[in-house]
Amino acid sequence: MGLIERAYSLAESLLSEPLPRRWAHSLGVAERARSLGPILDGDAALMEAAAVLHDIGYSPRIASTGFHPLDGARFLRDQEGMDDRVVRLVAHHSCALLEAEERGLREALETEFELERPALVDALLFCDMTTTPDGGCTTSQARVAEIGERYGPDTIVARFIQRAAPEIHAAVERVEGRLRRVGVVVQPM
Repeated sequence: MGLIERAYSLAESLLSEPLPRRWAHSLGVAERARSLGPILDGDAALMEAAAVLHDIGYSPRIASTGFHPLDGARFLRDQEGMDDRVVRLVAHHSCALLEAEERGLREALETEFELERPALVDALLFCDMTTTPDGGCTTSQARVAEIGERYGPDTIVARFIQRAAPEIHAAVERVEGRLRRVGVVVQPM
């Protein structure tokens, strides 16, 4: 089984029944990843695999710290022997270091998982933060607002997302700029 097929199978087994909305989101993020092929320099399969797997740490079967990037990456590394680059992307997706800091887990995340190439980190952030919880397309501004509203103003996630918002929007702009430079028309959401 190839990397992409393995990633979809694993993500579906962990998310589809216990967390169908999270599964729909993951499928939407993977679809966005496929659209980035022209700027991924041979890393399209890697990005699609990381995209469909990025939220597996929410699965009740593997959640242990309550911080899904760390739980998902540990599972992929320790239980599945997944490609190291996919593991690193899952560990650091969507400004995870900032949320890890809010949770007192930054040192664990930094120590256990190196950062992947910045262009790939940006690409996965773009895919995640321009996809709704149900798998549709959105803007990063709308997504940040939705996350804050869904979790509530006095939560760790709301504090993190407000701190991360400038970097989220900047990463989305960088990816859209790369797409425009290769002639891909970026559709407004």
